[in-house]
Amino acid sequence: MGGGGNMSSRTTKDSKKKNPLERVPSSKPPFTVGDLKKAIPPHCFQRSLIRSFSYVIQDLILVSVFYYIATTYFHLIPSPYNYLAWSAYWIVQGCVCTGIWVIGHECGHHGFSDYQWVDDIVGYILHSALLTPYFASKHSHRRHHANTGSLENDEVYLPSFKSKLRWYYKYLNNPLGRVLVLAFTLTFGWPLYLMFNISGKKYDRFACHYDPYSPIYTDRERLQIYISDAGILATTYVLYRVALTQGVTWLVCIYGVPLVIMNGFIVLITLLHHTHASLPHYDSSEWDYLRGALATVDRDYGVLNKVFHNVTDTHVLHHIFSYISHYHAMEATNAIKPLLGEYYQVDDTPILKALWRDTKDCIYVEKDRGSHQGKGVYWYKNKL
Repeated sequence: MGGGGNMSSRTTKDSKKKNPLERVPSSKPPFTVGDLKKAIPPHCFQRSLIRSFSYVIQDLILVSVFYYIATTYFHLIPSPYNYLAWSAYWIVQGCVCTGIWVIGHECGHHGFSDYQWVDDIVGYILHSALLTPYFASKHSHRRHHANTGSLENDEVYLPSFKSKLRWYYKYLNNPLGRVLVLAFTLTFGWPLYLMFNISGKKYDRFACHYDPYSPIYTDRERLQIYISDAGILATTYVLYRVALTQGVTWLVCIYGVPLVIMNGFIVLITLLHHTHASLPHYDSSEWDYLRGALATVDRDYGVLNKVFHNVTDTHVLHHIFSYISHYHAMEATNAIKPLLGEYYQVDDTPILKALWRDTKDCIYVEKDRGSHQGKGVYWYKNKL
């Protein structure tokens, strides 16, 4: 997974030589969002309903093909080779389902078509089928984009201060502890975030993505949260009926395990986009939208960049112009990189190596001691 892909072919010589852990500038950029928009070819802001649907159809065909192969031929494969076949099915189906989830996420950003109602219907169907509450996720994720990098207002992946670390963390700050934490996070992180807002913004009362009266949402959004819940309930009922006719084991193998792998990729991708020793975080005295949007990093997942519709290697652009369709994102990224200069961060470290390094090095944030510049700028530290 991920050690070069097409990232290396499109990076400049200077960026190849750059240490990925070298801090990006935290000062106010010499360019504006308007300057960046002018640098992007106008057609990159155009959304094609036909082209967007072609990616949905492509992914659904792949899901159907893998399903057909598994249900038609796997029972003919002798043991233990059938276990290898099922393992391959779970991985590839989980990856394709992640791509489908990404398209649903793009619908939430109004990046699928020119029609908001089309985007919402498509996103609602795709996300509900993958047990993600579409409107609930859409609204909380929009607030994340509006407040990225803000220590007070970001919606998710808020770093801790050293003084706020839980008492048990010192017992987990070792190789075995990190393996256990990562295994738990990648397996249960996404459903726990939806149910209990784990890793999310701290509210003054219980927050849940399924609760229409959760503090995450405003009064005008509550009806849509009910609609999201209805989609989850409908999918759950269909899965229940399938389990009655096909059996729980069949359902787990065909749907359950790929869903768990998809959930793991959602957490992995988002975690690595916002956890990096080179990226600053800001308090209210320093934060602004553009600096916050630049406090993210593009990663390289190799061939999975395409499977995941480039949400992985064009994430910096995505935080600046979230409504650009994924099929224009690479061109738009290349267009703004010269203007971004040192403010653009890319890390092509192999993903598993990067995951281990960044979760080991990025434990909490604090200001640099003795620094009088950027008094509201915080950096990741790892010394307990």
